[in-house]
Order: sequence, then structure tokens, then C-alpha cells
Amino acid sequence: MAKRIITVGRECGSGGHTIGKLVAQRLGISFYDKEIVEMVAAKTKLSPDFIAAHGEYFQNGSLGHIFGYGGRFASTMRTQSSLQDQMHFVQTELIREIAEKESCVIVGRCADYILQERTDVLNVFIHSAMPYKVERSIREHGLEEDKAASILTKRDKARSHHYNFYTNQTWGMAKYYHLALDSGLLGEEKCVELICLAYQV
Repeated sequence: MAKRIITVGRECGSGGHTIGKLVAQRLGISFYDKEIVEMVAAKTKLSPDFIAAHGEYFQNGSLGHIFGYGGRFASTMRTQSSLQDQMHFVQTELIREIAEKESCVIVGRCADYILQERTDVLNVFIHSAMPYKVERSIREHGLEEDKAASILTKRDKARSHHYNFYTNQTWGMAKYYHLALDSGLLGEEKCVELICLAYQV
């Protein structure tokens, strides 16, 4: 059965957003990344800037009571939750609704874990070596050369902590994905081709 949903996990600077968007365009399906930020903002009344900063990045000390919605949090239900927990819960429900509604590409936000019970999902992880990520981040996002590696490392650490916290799985571990692609080695176009090919299996 052809997969309908593609989730894209990615290291900062690896080009995962661009690859996911190109895949969606190639397949003629919807694409969700920053679009989810606007959707969560509309439902929670939180600012898009806050959601963009916390939607995938674990902030030490920002988590209050755990909102139990499943997984390892099922036994820790609380009457209140921190803003980040509430936001994650809304984000989770939105991703499930999107996946039920249409074929699409969803970037980040623990989508692979959230949709793990579905049989129509292709989970992809994009990674690459630091020199490639630094060069690309300088070129595409204007990061300063002497600070780029540190910034990317910190962002990935926060993203990893967020994913691990909410899924009790290890971010980037191959066994949780159907494809793990090195964008620096393969190039964006080859990554797009391989994902589209796998989508048809």
C-alpha cells in the first residue's frame, strides 16, 4: 500500500525543510512545517514566536506539570500543564487531524511518534556532517562562520531533548525511521528522489 503521510525529522542545517517541501511539490501533496505554528497559535492564542521557539525545542525549567496524553505520561496526568505541555498537546491533535484528512509531508514536531499507530506513514530522518551544515547555514541563513557550529549544536541538543522527553525514544536513532539520509553526501535532489521512490512502495 502506498504511503500517504511522510514525516521528516532533521538535524539543523541539513536541509530537511527544503527537502520535505520539494518532496511535497514533486508528489503534489500538502506540506506542513511553519504552517503548524500558525495553526497552533490560532487554537492556543499563544504568539507564533513563542510556538516557533518552543514547539520543537525543550527549554530547561519551562515544563511544569506533565500533561498526560499517552505513552510514558499516561500515569502522570495533572489538572494543569505548562504552556509548553499544552502547546505540545494541541500540536499532537492537529498532526493527527491532518494525517487523517490528507496526504502530506509533516516536518518535525514528533510527528513520526505521534503517527506511529498508522500504517500509511513513511518516516524519514535527514542528517549530515557538520562542515556541510555550517556551510549551508552560512549560505542559506546568514549565520556567522565562527558561531554557526555552536548554534547548530545547541539547537539540535534542544530539539533532541524535546523529542526524547515527549516520546521516550532517541531522536535520530535509525530504528525509528524507514529512511535515514545524509544530505551532505547525497545532495538534496537525490534525497528527494529516494523519498519519492520509497513513498510509492
